[in-house]
Amino acid sequence: MSNQHILATFAASPSFQPPDGYKQVIAALRSQLPLRSIHWKSASRRSIRTIQELEVTLVALDSLRGEHTSQVPMTLLEKPLLNLFVVVCEDNETYRTTVKKQIKDWLTSVMSRKNQEWLIVHVVRPDTKIVDRKFFNMKGSVLDKIKADFNVEKRDRCVQLAWSAGEQSPAVWADLINKIKDGLLSALDAAVSSREEEVKRSEGQRHMPGWNFCTYFILKESLASSYEGVNLFEDALQQYNELEAAFMQVLREKNMSWFGSLIHPAPKDDSLPLLSISKKPYRDLILANTISVFDFRIYLLARQTALLSKMHQPAEICRKALTFLSTFGRRLREVEPSLPEYFIESWTFSSALSVVDQCDAWATSWPEMEGIPVARYSASKGEVIELAKSQLDILGVKVGHLPSKSPFSLAIPAPAQLSSPLISDKRSSAHHISKHEIMLAVGESEAFYDLYTAISNRAIDMYVKAGRRKFALKLHGSLAALDIHRGRLSNALTIFSSLPAHYAPHMWTSLESFMLSRAIDTHADLGKPRDREWIHILLAFLKTYVNETSTELLISEEDIKTYVSRLAVALREAVEKLDSDLNHPDHPALSIGTAGIARCSESEDLLSLDVIVDNHLPCDIVVDEVNVVLSGRDANRLKFGAKVAKLEPGKNNVTLACATSCSGAYILDSSEILMSRLRFQWNHKPASASIAMKGNTVSLVRLPHDPRGLDIQLSQPHQVELGATSRVLLMLSTGRNDISMATVKLTAPAGVNFDYPNALIQSEGTGELEPSKNCITIINAPKCSNMIVLVPHSDVSRLRTIKIDVKVTYSTVLHPTVIRTLRASRIVTVSLPIAVNVEDYFRGKRLFSKFTISATTNQHVRLYSADLRAPSQDFAGVKISGCHPRHAVMTVVPEHSVNYLFSVESEHGPVIEPLHLVILYRMLREEVEVLVNQAVENILVERSHDVSQGQELTARVIEYLENDDAWTREGLRQAFASLQEILAQSSHATESPSPLREIRIPVDVPRMNITAAARIGIYSSPSTDADKLTPIYAGQPLSATLSVKISLHWAEQESKRRRYMLRYDVEERFNDWLVCGQKRGDFAAEDGETFSVPLTLIALHHGELALPKVDVKPLPLAGDGTMASMVSPSADTHQVHGAEKILVLPRGGRSTFVVGMGSENS
Repeated sequence: MSNQHILATFAASPSFQPPDGYKQVIAALRSQLPLRSIHWKSASRRSIRTIQELEVTLVALDSLRGEHTSQVPMTLLEKPLLNLFVVVCEDNETYRTTVKKQIKDWLTSVMSRKNQEWLIVHVVRPDTKIVDRKFFNMKGSVLDKIKADFNVEKRDRCVQLAWSAGEQSPAVWADLINKIKDGLLSALDAAVSSREEEVKRSEGQRHMPGWNFCTYFILKESLASSYEGVNLFEDALQQYNELEAAFMQVLREKNMSWFGSLIHPAPKDDSLPLLSISKKPYRDLILANTISVFDFRIYLLARQTALLSKMHQPAEICRKALTFLSTFGRRLREVEPSLPEYFIESWTFSSALSVVDQCDAWATSWPEMEGIPVARYSASKGEVIELAKSQLDILGVKVGHLPSKSPFSLAIPAPAQLSSPLISDKRSSAHHISKHEIMLAVGESEAFYDLYTAISNRAIDMYVKAGRRKFALKLHGSLAALDIHRGRLSNALTIFSSLPAHYAPHMWTSLESFMLSRAIDTHADLGKPRDREWIHILLAFLKTYVNETSTELLISEEDIKTYVSRLAVALREAVEKLDSDLNHPDHPALSIGTAGIARCSESEDLLSLDVIVDNHLPCDIVVDEVNVVLSGRDANRLKFGAKVAKLEPGKNNVTLACATSCSGAYILDSSEILMSRLRFQWNHKPASASIAMKGNTVSLVRLPHDPRGLDIQLSQPHQVELGATSRVLLMLSTGRNDISMATVKLTAPAGVNFDYPNALIQSEGTGELEPSKNCITIINAPKCSNMIVLVPHSDVSRLRTIKIDVKVTYSTVLHPTVIRTLRASRIVTVSLPIAVNVEDYFRGKRLFSKFTISATTNQHVRLYSADLRAPSQDFAGVKISGCHPRHAVMTVVPEHSVNYLFSVESEHGPVIEPLHLVILYRMLREEVEVLVNQAVENILVERSHDVSQGQELTARVIEYLENDDAWTREGLRQAFASLQEILAQSSHATESPSPLREIRIPVDVPRMNITAAARIGIYSSPSTDADKLTPIYAGQPLSATLSVKISLHWAEQESKRRRYMLRYDVEERFNDWLVCGQKRGDFAAEDGETFSVPLTLIALHHGELALPKVDVKPLPLAGDGTMASMVSPSADTHQVHGAEKILVLPRGGRSTFVVGMGSENS
């Protein structure tokens, strides 16, 4: 029935020439089949159905037997849907006299058939096909006459085929194929609509007397078979799904009069393939109303799965079969006493395996599957095979091959599913099970075990291919339990020990717990030593115990708490015998949490931290030590620890200690609990910032600052000399500690090295410094002292600041055996807060140097003095004088610089040795900090406040001065009010308690080969004395003299013996002056001599005019052609008249104007 194709008949005119020619046309038409891409739009459906491929069977009309009416609904495809009549006629007269009557006779016979279409095919030679006709051609073609005579209802049922023998071009057949598609769809739509109306009518009569479900089933199935015949598998499956839903409704109504008994087992019912529809005459049984529910359900499932196989959905086939076998198997349990012994197990076992085999057979004709479909198919087959394995569990427990305990007992049905007590306990003796494997397994235990293992491994293989590791591992556990039952303890222990590692990633805690408990029990049964492997198994079991509250899989005779307590004691005994430490990370049996803040000790540098250790086991745990590690900035780690005897169930408060004086914010990095050789470890720090943002909380711990503890500060030295070795000032504050020995190690960025052996102690009476190569070693430092050490380091001029990590390890006189640590990071400013630029001016034997001091940061710098000093007191012949008052305090800000001017007068020419510019200054921020700190200390002593508040109050006052007063808190407001009064009192800038800082900058005195002083002197006229300057008018010629005075005072002695040639050049100022005379010329330079040349100047306009400048340049030395002789000597020119201006008056004159005053008669 499922192989039924659409039928189409063909007939031909008896006058067809040659007589068998029409058979060639039909054969050529068959070569164009099957039809493809057919789109069916039915009036009863909203969507369009697409038939990708449709098989059509062409049969001769006279070969069909006459129609007869059958009481059994048949498929719609058993009758033809289309009738074809082939005509060959090119003569109108022949058509009128002969062919027309033949068509009428054929048409009369086919139109009496219900739900069938017809089509007349006019075959012509390709060269006679009429493509176009004249509009006024009164004589029409044969095709036109056929259409005029037989086309009805405005439908064109006539088509012309221009064909010759051997013609296979698709274009030739296009019109005919389209007409065939239209005819078939029209007939199919009419037949389907008619059958659907019958089905609806029958369904509407369901509650009327005489309605029969089996008849309704056959009627609706005929519709499904028709859909299947036209390859509409989804529509066909929908019909069977609706039939299944209708049957379930009948079942719920308990109206089963159309069926036989629930099941009437026939021979081999338990072993025949489940999805075969040929093993019984199912349709005959349905029509006879004698089919059992068992057979009906199987037939319905077989028809559904057959359609699913054509839709290439093997996973859905397995799912439907699994659901059917599970649900109907429970239904059969109700009548189990009336069935042959082991029938349900044998039938379910055989059916499950036959479904898998049938799917594999169907899959051989499908396209190859890849990826997700293969995984789904494998998983579905694994579930079906596992169902077969569960039947072996039930069978094995029944016959005694398996113990009635987990995991075998899990498959045994609940008591509610067993047979009713009203049903006779006498089993059917007429039949027995026929499945050979089951019969053999019932009689022989070894055959049963082999079959059990083979089926389990087959299911495991399917689950592995599907990627379902958890399901595969569960079956491995069943095989391990089977090994225990068979006495193969070593194999069972190997499996039980390896399985939990596979369960853990999938969070299947209950199964993992069961496997581990079995592994522990098996280990004890074998008498193996409690080694590291046993400890790992035990710890894994305790982990599952904590994570899983359900204990139904833990099959133990003892109470679970007693069982766990005994394991905890055994664990302690086992770890004490280990030869090395065993680390176990992140065990959930114990957990550690910290308080948010630590406490400082009053008597020593010691921090205490309260932690809560939560014991999640129901018994005491004997441990030795609890440790936590806090992590701060720059990998600074602190370890807090304490000795602990035991941890009781629940929360345990433990106080940990760490000998350190560190402070700041830390996070809980890791924790550790020691149980002899076993170390429970937890890592609390997120691996990255992104993980912390996703919800993982970070435990913050604040370590308070101990004002009486050891502290260390790094800063720039108060005296800095450029060009000398760089140093950093280290100040070690001992606080309450009498330091017996301390080592300080500094770590800076790459390229910065510290010279520890050359470190110098700057403070006296604060301790001793021992030379060391890798660190600074300090001994005998008394308490309440500040030891200052200068540590040389490599050049860092390329940096503004450097970050130095400090590690201090020290011991005190009071506790010499306790090694204390201090780790801190300090930012040290290594660049100078000011920058100095210098400009030099030569004036004969004097040199004027202008120093411009500007700020390099946003901080304000207060300059107290700036002196230019000689390198020694006996530096004869050089006189240095400043032009700025020494007592004035100047403030350098980023927007404003300060200038200092010095005069250097040398009697003996150039100054060989460099001078030193010494600048004394204070940073304004440092002044404020020292002033506030001093005032805070005085206030706290006078007001009897806690001295430990001093540093916090100082920091908050500085913050207040930087921002606003929103910082205040209740605990500091009273002290702040007193501080405001003190700070409001005015004080002189020089009275600051902050020490002055000093910068020494070496200054090289420049050398100059030639210094020239150029001057232009003006006279009113050539005849007037130069001392009597008369008014000057624009356009008036003025007599002037250019004089250049030469000095070789600042040149070296060797340079003074050389002869220099100079070239002067008077500036051209065409807008102001017209210069006449020798404006450019050369002359020889002589020390102390003056060169003069006359000029004439004419002012071009009136006003105050500056005189032209004179440029004096030395010429290259005349020598032997060497490189040294080609270099021009250095020279500096000073414009003596540079500040002078000449007042030029406008030239005076007289003009006569004639003005008309009018005529006399006016």
